[in-house]
Amino acid sequence: MTLSFVVIGIDHRHAYGMTENLQKAGARCCGFWTVGSPGTLAGWEKRFADIPRLPTLDAALETDAQIAVISAVPADRAALAIRAMEAGKDVMVDKPGCTDFAQLAALRETVALTGRIWSIDFSERFEVPSVTLATELVQAGAIGRVVQTVGLGPHRLNRATRPDWFFRRARYGGILTDIGSHQIDQFLHFTGAETARVVMAHVANHANPDDPELQDFGELSLRTPDASGYVRVDWYTPDALPNWGDGRLTILGTEGYIELRKYVDVGHPGTDHLILVNGTRCERIDASGAGLPYFARFLTDVAERSETAMPQRRTFTVMDLALTAQAMAEGRA
Repeated sequence: MTLSFVVIGIDHRHAYGMTENLQKAGARCCGFWTVGSPGTLAGWEKRFADIPRLPTLDAALETDAQIAVISAVPADRAALAIRAMEAGKDVMVDKPGCTDFAQLAALRETVALTGRIWSIDFSERFEVPSVTLATELVQAGAIGRVVQTVGLGPHRLNRATRPDWFFRRARYGGILTDIGSHQIDQFLHFTGAETARVVMAHVANHANPDDPELQDFGELSLRTPDASGYVRVDWYTPDALPNWGDGRLTILGTEGYIELRKYVDVGHPGTDHLILVNGTRCERIDASGAGLPYFARFLTDVAERSETAMPQRRTFTVMDLALTAQAMAEGRA
């Protein structure tokens, strides 16, 4: 049986990757719906000219698709996901999956009532082959027990192409809720922790005074009884860098470490550079061919009602920690 999906909201370019990767995994897109004409629409129509646009949200929810893929404005994602789950669809949503605690509570309740899957495509893990290889190495014991992660998530502002909602705190959710959630996900994934404690969180606007609601810098620290994590995110990527950001992850184990230079490594061509150092190996590995298993696993979970792509509890925990860090940084916790 070929599973099908409908796309609800394409306000963020992540809609492209989610659609392409689900198609590569064997799913069929039966249509898309979005509000108005977002700046992403031209790129969408160029990539997916054969996918019909549906006239209304109701029309999208009434399709026979088993899955709803959501990349709407962040503040709108939870309500759309709830509508989709109530219509009998499993959900794959762009990060952040929600922007406040009330939304998260409503999502928990809807999942419990409907039995539907609510999954967040944390693209800095699920769409990065070097993370796939790092996972395999860590699980094989290549660096011993993981005791710390350091996640760096610099991004390019691209001011001229950003929509109004990008600069509105209530609409994008804050920098730690948004791009910080990627790094929290990776901390829990690589340490194997069920949850963590936020011990420090900070946000600032250092370089964009004309946009007072934009947070262009954020950092946080996490701790469990056995591990700790540090996260730094920002909107400062310089124009000379050939891509949107020099995202990196360092995974420290008791018997070695792994560093991922995910998207670029200045002086070395290509992406997905993995550096492994342990008792017997000290090498740079091209991890670009390691694959992206999340999407096929998600389809398996939809078909078999399993949790191979991402445990449902973990998805909720990541967003709970991101929202907690955001509230702490803004003095609300």
